[in-house]
Amino acid sequence: MIEVATFAAGCFWGVEEVFLDLPGVEATRVGYCGGHSYNPTYKDVCGSDTGHAEAVEVTFDTDKISYADLLDVFWKCHDPTQVNRQGPDFGEQYRSAIFYHTESQYEAARASVADLENRHLFRRPIATQIVPTAQFWEAEAYHQKYHQKNGGGCGF
Repeated sequence: MIEVATFAAGCFWGVEEVFLDLPGVEATRVGYCGGHSYNPTYKDVCGSDTGHAEAVEVTFDTDKISYADLLDVFWKCHDPTQVNRQGPDFGEQYRSAIFYHTESQYEAARASVADLENRHLFRRPIATQIVPTAQFWEAEAYHQKYHQKNGGGCGF
């Protein structure tokens, strides 16, 4: 079965990169989610007044990769204890968030957080928001598959 998952974990270029080639991931696209303005641009989102997060939408085949597997990748690709920042990037658009699409995704995300907290893997509390998916606005074409087109990487 094909499902969609949406994650925000800092700069969407690097986040897309970690999901892109996972077996079972059918497609990715980067964009903006969780804000209050209509069809924002990168410039709008970076201005910190739209409320959007840079996010990655992941289309995946549940027969080949589970949502729990995607959550594991999500937790490993960023620091979920930071509020509104990742590394040198700061602002609300770089927040950590899971935008769930179904009740089962919500339950899996909550269970995943509880497991991480019970294992004390982080020195600080997890700050990741777990919120219902909102309108996903696809980012400009030059942002899509950015590292594939331009080289580089985020060191994950």
